[in-house]
Amino acid sequence: MEKNDNIFVGLDIGTTKVCAIVAEAKGDSLDIIGVGNSSSTGLKNGVVVNIENTVDSIAKAVEDAELMAGYQIQSATVGIAGSHIRGFSGRGIVAVKSREVAQQDVERVLSAAKTISIPIDHEVIHVIPQGFSVDDQDDVKNPVGMSGLRLEATVHIVTASSIAAQNIVKCVNKAGIDVSEIVLEQIASSEAVLTEDEKELGVALIDIGGGTTDIAIFNGGNIIHTFVIPKGGQSVTSDVSKGTTTIPQEAEKIKIRYGIAKESLAGKDEIIEIPGFGGRPPRPISRQLLGNIIEQRMAEIFTWIRKNIEKNGLESKILSGYVITGGAALIDGSAELAEEIFNAPVRIGYPLNVGGLTDAVSSPMYSTAVGLVKYAYKNGRQNKKSFSYKKGDSFIDEIKKWFSDLLDYFF
Repeated sequence: MEKNDNIFVGLDIGTTKVCAIVAEAKGDSLDIIGVGNSSSTGLKNGVVVNIENTVDSIAKAVEDAELMAGYQIQSATVGIAGSHIRGFSGRGIVAVKSREVAQQDVERVLSAAKTISIPIDHEVIHVIPQGFSVDDQDDVKNPVGMSGLRLEATVHIVTASSIAAQNIVKCVNKAGIDVSEIVLEQIASSEAVLTEDEKELGVALIDIGGGTTDIAIFNGGNIIHTFVIPKGGQSVTSDVSKGTTTIPQEAEKIKIRYGIAKESLAGKDEIIEIPGFGGRPPRPISRQLLGNIIEQRMAEIFTWIRKNIEKNGLESKILSGYVITGGAALIDGSAELAEEIFNAPVRIGYPLNVGGLTDAVSSPMYSTAVGLVKYAYKNGRQNKKSFSYKKGDSFIDEIKKWFSDLLDYFF
C-alpha cells in the first residue's frame, strides 16, 4: 500500500459501531476515498469497558478502510464522547509585554483562562477561544499585531476523564494506529453538518449516538456551550425490545425499518410483524404502538436538552434553530417531534461539502467520522504520528502545542 502525506483519517469509536474514514486532500477539496465499519461491543456510553473487543473493532474498521482506499493508515484523528465529558467557561487577563500583542501573549492569556478548578481525574482536551479584548476594544477575533497594554480572552474549556481518554488512545495504539489528536465528537460533527451562517447566527447541534447524545451550542461563529445526555439510540432500542417483547438484535432492526418518533405520524391501520423467538411464531403489532414507545424516549432526550438550554439562558442564542444528526436522527418523525418540543426550526444534519465516495457517507450516522477528517484537514493534522499514551502522559503538554493550531482553526 502507498503512503501519502495528503491523507487524513478519522476514527469514530462509538458505543454501537466503529467507523474509519480515509480522505485525500486535492487542492482545496477533500475527497473520501475509503470507509470502514465494524460493530462495537467494547464500549458502554462512550467509555471503553473491554480493551480486547474495542481493539478488534478498530482493527476491522481500519482494515476495511485501508483496502478501499489503497493506503496504509499510520495515524488518525480520534473522536471522544461520553457522560464524563465536561464543559466550562474560562476568562484570562494578562499584560501585553511589548505594547503589541504577540503570539506568546495569546498563548499566555489562553493558559491563564484555563486555570479553573476541574475534577482531579479530568484532563483538558480543548481550549476553544471565543473572543479577545485588547484594552477597551471588545469582540476581537485575532489580537496578534494589535497595540495595547491588556489582553483578555474568553474560552470554552472541554475536559474528559483521564482514564477514559487514555483507554481510547491505548486501544487505537494496540490496533497499530497512532493518534494525531483527540477531538470532542460534537465539534467534529459540527464540521460535517453545520454551515458557517448557522454557527454565526446561532445553532444547536444534537448528535444522537448509540450510548449518549452530545450537544454543542454555537453563536457568533464559536462554541459557547457543550453538554452530554447519558441516553442515546441504545436506550430507544432497549425500550423497543421491552415494549415489543423481542430480543435486542431484532428490536434494533425493527427500530431501523419501522421506527417512528411521533406516534401521530403513523397510520391507524399500519401493522408490522414482530419476529418470534424460542420457537414462537411472528406476531403483528400496530406501528402506532411502536411509535408510542419510541416517542416517549426521544421526547425525554429532547426535553432534557431543552431544560439544559433554558437553565443556561441560551434560548435567545439559537436563532437559526436545531440540527439533529447521528444514527437515531434517521428515525422517521425525529425532526417533527423536536420542532414540537423546542418550538423552533429543526433539520436533519447530513455530511456536507466533501467529494469522492459521497454516497458511502451520505447519512447522519457518518457525521462524526466525516467531521473528524474535515477537522484534521483544516487543522493540519496529516496522517502522521503526533502522540501516543504512555504512563504519566498528560494532555496539558499537548495543549501547549495546539494553541497556535486552535487560533488558526477557529479564527
